[in-house]
Formats: sequence, structure tokens, C-alpha cells
Amino acid sequence: MAFETPGRTGGAVVPYRLGVGIGWRPEIDLTVERLPGVEFVEVIAEGVQPSRPADSLRVLRARGLPVIPHGVGLGIGGAEPPDPARLAHLAACAEAFDSPLVSEHLAFVRAGDLDAGHLLPVPRTREALSVIADNVRRAQAALPVPLALENVAALFGWPEDELTEAEFLYELVERTGVGLLIDVANLYNNQVNLGLSARRALDGLPLDALAYVHVAGGYAHDGVWHDTHTASVPDAVLDLLTELCARVRPPGVLLEWDDAYPSDQALAAELDRVREAISRA
Repeated sequence: MAFETPGRTGGAVVPYRLGVGIGWRPEIDLTVERLPGVEFVEVIAEGVQPSRPADSLRVLRARGLPVIPHGVGLGIGGAEPPDPARLAHLAACAEAFDSPLVSEHLAFVRAGDLDAGHLLPVPRTREALSVIADNVRRAQAALPVPLALENVAALFGWPEDELTEAEFLYELVERTGVGLLIDVANLYNNQVNLGLSARRALDGLPLDALAYVHVAGGYAHDGVWHDTHTASVPDAVLDLLTELCARVRPPGVLLEWDDAYPSDQALAAELDRVREAISRA
């Protein structure tokens, strides 16, 4: 199953087809090779060496599967410009895998030598928007392929926020032409933990800039949703995927699973659930 998008004028997201994929991890490299119907994979950029890619990634590339580098440490939502060394690594990954794009998180990660150890939400103020837009332009200039930014799961919101997440992302896309990686599990997380309507967010997001979509599972504890990527995707998250697909045909949808890996059969069943959710739209 494959999707395509015309992209935005200005060329931030070029036409391409991805389909249904899964996050490649070293612990399940052979599983990913065996899974039926996998059409693309995503790799954590900080976990691969572009000059010496894993044999499994070479096998998947030889089959023609797109490999998308996904960064977790760039910190494009900080006050400082993106680290040139981190940008160079992302660029090298994209070139090594002949990737159609790279993705990162719209998140605050560090300030100087202080690392947050988590992908924190950015203050959604107009002042922060100007700083982040400049950081995005710097990153785009350093990368050989388009950049897509992912919305994050949040446990808190900044009291000085002036914009909703959808409004912030809309203006960022308008200013920079950056693509969007929409994580519907993170929208669900923010609905449960912060009371922010996921469907209302879908209504306000610039979905014509959509690069691809994430889905993942987690668990609830004492009324708080934990986005752990270690469990089956909740029906509520798949319902949001269906809602999104009713609004736009995403170029690709990717399942994330990062620990406590289940059997090959269980992962295949999860991918089938993703396909079913897409088909309901």
C-alpha cells in the first residue's frame, strides 16, 4: 500500500511514495527483513554510522526500501543555532542511504552544556517562533534533502504560550516550507495529559506539508499517558490515524517500537492494524 503527495509549492516536501513502514532497530534487524509488506524504514540517526551501515540496512536498501534518518538530538527548538556537527551527521546519513528526506523533532533538548535528557516542548510564543524558524532555515541549508519536523509528546505546557501547537506549526511551515512528521500517538498523549483535543489539532495543522506519520503504543499510569513505544498501538491512536487519512493521503505511515520487542507475528499483526486503520478512511 503506497501513498503520494504533491508536496508544497516551494519544494519543501517533494513528491514521493513510502507506504507502511516500521522503525528499524538493531535488536529487530532480522525481524524487519522478514516482515511482510514493509515498504520503508526509519533509523535513529544517532545510532548509525553512515560510513559503515549495518548489513541489514544494506539488504533493505538493495531491495529498494527507502531509509529515512530520524534525529533525536539536534535540538532545533533551542535558542542556540543547530550544532554543525550534528547537522553534518544527518546529512551524511541521508547521502549514505539515498534518503528522500530526514526528520527531527520540534523540541528543546539542551542549553549550553546542560542536556534535558528528554524531548521537551518549545514555548509557543512569537519570539520563540522567530528563533526556531531561523534554526530551521540553517538546518535546511546544511541538508541535502528536505527536512520534516515531528510534534512531540508533552507532560506540560508553557504558561506564556501564545499559540496552539497547530497554529505554531502552521506559521513555522509558512515561514520556512519545512515538512511535517505528524505523530498521532503524540497528539493522543497531549489530549490525555494536557486536555488538548487531538481532532481539533488535526483540523488546524497544515496537512499539505505532511511528510509522513508516526504511530506507537504506550501505557497509562495514574491517569497519565506514557509514550513508551513498547506496547500495542491503542485503538484510540489508530482512530486518530483514520481521522488524519480522511483529511489527507499521507505519503507514509510508520510504526515505532523501541523496547520490549514482541514476536515477529505480533509486529506483523500491528502493521496489519495500521493498514486497516488507513483503509477505513
